[in-house]
Amino acid sequence: MKLYMIRHGESEGNRLGKIQGSMDFPLSDLGEKQAQAVARFCTTLAADYLYTSDLTRAANTAQAISEETQLPPRKWELLREVHLGPLQGLTRSEIADRFPETTGKPLIASGIDGTESAQALTERCYSLLSQLKKAHRDDESVILVSHGGFISCLLMYAIVGEQWAAFERPFVIGNTSVTLLEWKEEDERYLLHYTNRTAHLETVRADLTAKHGLL
Repeated sequence: MKLYMIRHGESEGNRLGKIQGSMDFPLSDLGEKQAQAVARFCTTLAADYLYTSDLTRAANTAQAISEETQLPPRKWELLREVHLGPLQGLTRSEIADRFPETTGKPLIASGIDGTESAQALTERCYSLLSQLKKAHRDDESVILVSHGGFISCLLMYAIVGEQWAAFERPFVIGNTSVTLLEWKEEDERYLLHYTNRTAHLETVRADLTAKHGLL
């Protein structure tokens, strides 16, 4: 079973430099263009199913994919971004001022009261992957539209197992980037093919350069 994990397009929260967590933000104008670009790319995947986080920035990205692929988007709360409690809606500098204990440390699984714990994330990753393996055949391909933090946690869980939180997460997951993880039933293991592919955004970058002289 192939799992194409796609992060949502740029959101208004991203544009404003805010830590979003499970707080809801719509796509920015750029995010809408990114969603349309990744949607066109998804027509090349011959995917069978499309799941999405129910948060607006992901659901809107999935809707763009649905319109291109004709796959109905299935909203799934397990694909939500990591809940960051009192950190949500703040910028990095605001977090550093209010929560100095986070300086130089990852915000995910930080142990701060009100944030989603490593154990809760482990259980969520296990539940999501278990349900997908039960629901889909080994030869099926599934698109999962989610969030940067959760995708990186899910990758670590799939590769390392329940001790994933003890390791540094090396993955960069950009807006509308595509990451391919495959479950090999015969070997009972996951195979990571690639992460953070964004070649489909070249047309968006070229358009911005032509209009605004931006790189």
